[in-house]
Amino acid sequence: MSKVLVLYYSTYGHIETMAQAVAEGARAAGATVTVKRVPETVPADIAKTAHFKLDQAPPVATVAELEHYDAIVVGCPTRFGRMPGQMAAFLDQAGGLWARGALNGKVGGAFTSTATQHGGQEATLFSIIANLLHFGMTIVGLPYSHAGQMSLDEIVGGSPYGATTIAGGQGQRQPSAIDLDGARHQGQLIGATANKLFGN
Repeated sequence: MSKVLVLYYSTYGHIETMAQAVAEGARAAGATVTVKRVPETVPADIAKTAHFKLDQAPPVATVAELEHYDAIVVGCPTRFGRMPGQMAAFLDQAGGLWARGALNGKVGGAFTSTATQHGGQEATLFSIIANLLHFGMTIVGLPYSHAGQMSLDEIVGGSPYGATTIAGGQGQRQPSAIDLDGARHQGQLIGATANKLFGN
């Protein structure tokens, strides 16, 4: 059974919800799944004033533990078409793992959220995926086997590069059933791929 880490940063809880759906999908594939978050870098008083969701249950990850997983799925919201500073600061500390090739051949994936439909979802996914490729990871996206991402009946997230959701300008929209199905589907594909590569 492979070991999958769902590693996320969530300001207001949208990505936290998506992370749990990714984890459900990976567990459905038979993987052992851990959900962890990266440290918040915004000062506590500013985060409180801005109504950040600070009571998230998953523990904070360390860079040193990344090499102990067979797959790592990274999720975070967009910041102007790229990953936020919290996730970038965490991954920037992984130079030692890169130098040793500690993540070479492991499975990776990305998921994200934006305020609007055209708020940089794919650019943000690429900013995550670029890091994972530099670590030598094999990327699994969200293929069109998740047909919900092609729906024209409602606003939906989803991209062949990874699961997504749309949060709204004030964070008023929560991930829809289709968005969560996409996250589960990607998680299941990542879990199944990791099982094929690393399972007994």
